[in-house]
Amino acid sequence: MIRYRISLDGGSSELGKFYFKWQAYWGCTKHGGGLKATKELVELCRINKGKYVLDVGCGVGATACYIAEKYGSRVIGVDILKEMIEWANKRAKRKGVEDRIEFMTADAQNLPFRDALFDAVIGETIISFIEDKCKVIEECVRVVKEEGYVGFNEPTWIREPPLNIVEYYFHAVGARPETPEGWIELLKTSGLRDITMRVHRLSILSKLDEVRMYSLRDLLRATYRFLSLYAKNPDFRKYVKEVPRPPRNILKYLGYGIYVGRR
Repeated sequence: MIRYRISLDGGSSELGKFYFKWQAYWGCTKHGGGLKATKELVELCRINKGKYVLDVGCGVGATACYIAEKYGSRVIGVDILKEMIEWANKRAKRKGVEDRIEFMTADAQNLPFRDALFDAVIGETIISFIEDKCKVIEECVRVVKEEGYVGFNEPTWIREPPLNIVEYYFHAVGARPETPEGWIELLKTSGLRDITMRVHRLSILSKLDEVRMYSLRDLLRATYRFLSLYAKNPDFRKYVKEVPRPPRNILKYLGYGIYVGRR
């Protein structure tokens, strides 16, 4: 399992602290593989009508609403940022699924639910941003039913990267990916079994899939709010200017992986 604790100074990066804050402002979040990856995660977690699903780190609610609308499942989405939850509630109402879905502010490391409540627990690009990954996964395992599924889509080092690329990704967005072996070890250590792993490379097509869950209205609104924020907010301009350019060969090392285990 890759660990760069000393060189990455332990806590969150200064730029990484703003990464989700700005996304919450313009109302769009994304994850590796986009809609295609979400469908794969849903399939592996055996999510269908009648299942009770928890979406950890739900962001603006795109995946949670998709599951409620497409599969007829009952869904709870949690996120630590109240601004994300506000967007998520608006989306649920617009999609007409507010009777099957609930959003609330909560910490993934301390979920406000009783043991063995959900049929499936999922998360997309959330654990990499939390230093104590084991704590998050253990909480997800705690609240899923016996024989239930816990699944994640997370940034993954598809080959062991040089330190400059690890440092770039941490300092630019505040994330600490693992290798596939590292993610599997974390799931096993947290008590999951029968683990399925699917690792994918990032490409232009996978990037296009990241926006397919959003309507043209969503994308235009996000673009407008991005440009407006850039024009009006000096902190945001500073953030944009300080984010380093990605190394040209980063996609040789960075992909995404879907990891699913059963309790």
